Amino acid sequence: MQIKKYLLPIIMLSIFETVAVVLWLTKDNLFYLFNFSYIGLSISLGIFLFIRKYKHARRIVQLLVGLYMLVYLGLICNENMQIEGFWYYLFTGVFEAATIHYAVAKIFGPLLFGRGWCGYACWTAMVLDFLPYKIPKNPRKNIGWIRYITFAASFIFVAALFLAKVGNIERIMFWAFIIGNIVYYAVGIALAFAFKDNRAFCKYICPITVFLKPMTYFSLMRITCNKEKCINCGKCKRVCPMNVDVTDNSRNRLNGTECIKCMECVMNCPKGAL
Repeated sequence: MQIKKYLLPIIMLSIFETVAVVLWLTKDNLFYLFNFSYIGLSISLGIFLFIRKYKHARRIVQLLVGLYMLVYLGLICNENMQIEGFWYYLFTGVFEAATIHYAVAKIFGPLLFGRGWCGYACWTAMVLDFLPYKIPKNPRKNIGWIRYITFAASFIFVAALFLAKVGNIERIMFWAFIIGNIVYYAVGIALAFAFKDNRAFCKYICPITVFLKPMTYFSLMRITCNKEKCINCGKCKRVCPMNVDVTDNSRNRLNGTECIKCMECVMNCPKGAL
């Protein structure tokens, strides 16, 4: 059983290495080999540390991947990895940077690992998870529809730039990345304190979830509950930052597409049922 556990980081690294090599050879760009190898190594390290029961395993991955994408790709390389950058490359018909990132992490990848991006790589959540409300203090609110407005706004913004034939859109995309991140952090922090919930931004505002949620429904990697071990103590529901009912093994479980694979429920289950 222990040997099988240690196969998981190897499998995850193999998946990312496959993506790295395929993109390197097809795009004839060595950057992709470095990029996806680094991310794969970071995630595999986190899984290994989790297996070793190191409580900060996920946070280490968040910092390794989140800072790399925010500081190196975003600020140094001037790549807009936010949703505006995805629309930009999509409209130009180029499979580069943000379109590749979205395809791997947010559109097709979730079919395998669900919303692992939100738990282990998102640079917005990386900062929000430092705030004091790791466990939601209040019930979840029914305002998730806001995410569809922010999703549509990002699309309309980039579409308007192309329709108006604005010059130097690449430079605009860089400043959209800077300003967008400032706004995301400000709104995220404000909501966290207002709702006493670090992940309020993820639940109600983040436009990326429009891509993530439908794919996550079919995710192969899922947390399941051993009903024979479960004593219905409810601790898993109390510690879940996304209010997911992990005791229900069906795909229709409450907030099932919100699971970010943070493993808080697994680590806190007194009977090891998850």
